[in-house]
Amino acid sequence: MGIFNLYSKRQRKARGDVPDVFSYDEIPQPLRVQIVHIFRDTLGEPQYPGDEIGKCYKQLVDILCKEYGLFRLGKESFGERSFFEEFLNFILLEKETEKALDAVELGCFAIDRVTRDWPYRHRENADKEADAALTELNQRFKEHGIGYQFESGELIRVDSQFIHQEAVKPALHLLNSKRFAGAQEEFLKAHEHYRKQNTKEALNEALKAFESTLKVIAKKRGWTLKERPTSKDLIDAAFAHGLIPSFWQSHFSGLRSVLEGGVPTGRNRLSGHGQGEALQPVPDELAAYILHLTASTIVFLVRCDEAMK
Repeated sequence: MGIFNLYSKRQRKARGDVPDVFSYDEIPQPLRVQIVHIFRDTLGEPQYPGDEIGKCYKQLVDILCKEYGLFRLGKESFGERSFFEEFLNFILLEKETEKALDAVELGCFAIDRVTRDWPYRHRENADKEADAALTELNQRFKEHGIGYQFESGELIRVDSQFIHQEAVKPALHLLNSKRFAGAQEEFLKAHEHYRKQNTKEALNEALKAFESTLKVIAKKRGWTLKERPTSKDLIDAAFAHGLIPSFWQSHFSGLRSVLEGGVPTGRNRLSGHGQGEALQPVPDELAAYILHLTASTIVFLVRCDEAMK
């Protein structure tokens, strides 16, 4: 059905009554209801016992129940069990935000990977419907100022919409190939840890994604490296082999210090080594900065590689 620019919505925007920062701890009830509408429209409603739609909802519920150590989601109810209602009611009623997001992520994954197949609902325009549903869901998150987006099969946390559009999404797009599969997995893991506020683990995965990207480029170019190269070794090789054009090096004299002192140093000082007697917390804002820097650097390096002859 899409999104309608209602009168009340236009008036709120005219008054400036719209979220200017993202929040993460709660999912507003209107947003939960809108998400349920999207799932009901796109995943569909079961028409008879054992149809493909019913099997999909059963699988979603089974996954959640198994991971949470439950026999069913929500309270026991009389009568025949409805996995359709059980799954959607969980999104509507679950008080733990992360668990509700688990269900939203699974539902989005089903839209992206299941509904596109012809046997599911026998629709000619299934791809367009799936794309439109995921686009609408991301837009609904933005409307409510909730800092999550579904990208590359996962919910990732968003801190700045501009940075997300200009760095994170391009990085995911560029890594979406077989040769960069490892780097993409590490980059997504970094965002998953960040969403769950495991900031030290987020820095570790960010560094892995950065190093993996350079290793893939090095292998493609036939560079000779140590058996287990450090970040510095990889950065030195990138400059030595002209990955970054020489005329750019003179204009961006600080690039090496950014590459050497950004992602690797942030990880090494705060998460890669022992922290001694005193706990060394990693602030959310620093973790966000490192993730954004990782994304920007990956985009820069891959595009430099694509530009090389």
